[in-house]
Amino acid sequence: MAVQTEKSNRFLNFINGEWVASDTNEVITNRNPANTDDVVGQVQKSSLEDLNNAVAAAKTAKKEWKNLSGAARGQYLFKAADILESRQEEVAECMTREMGKTYPEAKGETARGVAILRYYAGEGMRKVGDVIPSSDSEALMFTTRAPLGVVGVITPWNFPVAIPVWKTAPALIYGNTIVLKPASEAAVTCGKVMECLQEAGIPAGVINMVTGPGSVIGQGLAEHPDVNGITFTGSNKVGKNIGQTALARGAKYQLEMGGKNPVIVASDADLDLAVDATISGGLKSTGQKCTATSRVIVQSDVYETFKEKLVAKVKEISVGDGMKEGTWMGPSVSETQLNTVLSYIEKGKEEGTLLCGGEKLSGEEYEKGYFVAPTVFDDITTDATIAQEEIFGPVLALMKVDDLEEAIELANDVEYGLSASIFTTNIQKMLSFIDDMDAGLVRINAESAGVELQAPFGGMKQSSSHSREQGEAAKEFFTSIKTVFVK
Repeated sequence: MAVQTEKSNRFLNFINGEWVASDTNEVITNRNPANTDDVVGQVQKSSLEDLNNAVAAAKTAKKEWKNLSGAARGQYLFKAADILESRQEEVAECMTREMGKTYPEAKGETARGVAILRYYAGEGMRKVGDVIPSSDSEALMFTTRAPLGVVGVITPWNFPVAIPVWKTAPALIYGNTIVLKPASEAAVTCGKVMECLQEAGIPAGVINMVTGPGSVIGQGLAEHPDVNGITFTGSNKVGKNIGQTALARGAKYQLEMGGKNPVIVASDADLDLAVDATISGGLKSTGQKCTATSRVIVQSDVYETFKEKLVAKVKEISVGDGMKEGTWMGPSVSETQLNTVLSYIEKGKEEGTLLCGGEKLSGEEYEKGYFVAPTVFDDITTDATIAQEEIFGPVLALMKVDDLEEAIELANDVEYGLSASIFTTNIQKMLSFIDDMDAGLVRINAESAGVELQAPFGGMKQSSSHSREQGEAAKEFFTSIKTVFVK
């Protein structure tokens, strides 16, 4: 079995069980967003020819992989989980250096990847169908599930272990083969996950990784006639294009896209709990989560107290290199992302009142990185740009309401519907929020940014293609029901 030629962070493509260079002879160099002098590693800037080779390998491997028992496929995932667990610190350090989240967060994400692999390994021993009574007394009728075949997996940079794993693990356990295209900004970290899967002995061609521009590799996956399904996480603009392309040729697709997630703070809320959860949900990972809290909708009779507590705590946040002990918030992932966040902050200054933050951080510690201060705005109305558009940065917009009905109306007044949370001790308010909130994930007295691996995850409205990931729900995308009638 071929391996990387050395234990380095220079990754080739992984195709048909081999690490192979792109025919373009071009690479993408990834640098630490906390210190751009630090080169984290390199990945291939691949071509359509590279992609075609990977799809061909996956197509060849799919029959043999499908014919394995679920338990046999699960053993590969159990082994991969053990290997990833043994390399947790190495993978987490690479993640922090490559995309900026703090080292404790990166270790937590890697541990989550291990847990996801083990969860889906167990799925290999769970039922895949039902016996259904037939109107013919001499017949047996039941359902089973068939894999899609070759699945294209397109993943973002903000969770470079968890999201590739939560897509590939169910795809594999249900009998599919895979071509994975990770976001270039975090492809070195994803390469380390691929090493774990390779070391686990997964047969050649079952899982392949091709890195490069989304316009070439991602679009190529969507267009490829031998790719039977596409699962995508990323921006709305790209996701819709991927979905339309897949639909045009009859391929199955799954899109998880943006969010503009609210937290509602009711007048009876535990304000200290609400403040802590708002900060954690909105500013951890530098706000670079699709489930991050962005809008903070507070009832008027506790608004000033909540605001005072929130701003005081936000001002205490330590920003810096995620590998340094004591750092609470790291940099934006790239200069492009930093500039996007700063442009929204400037817009916010026109639309509301800046309470804290609002600038690119300067000084010796920050001069070689993409650091922005955690930012809070006041006096934001629902039609403001920063109340409607996804920022993907550490920016909170405070909005004042008189009652819960108005709060839920504002919370729903966006095109997205991914996650939402409320802080209240009133049972009726909880129930009203659960019933009336247009979001795929609603959380009570907890931050908006959180989902457990065994539970379905996905959004409403423009946040998804109305499918769900994770938990048992994953089988609904990665398989098709086959009804069997035996006379």
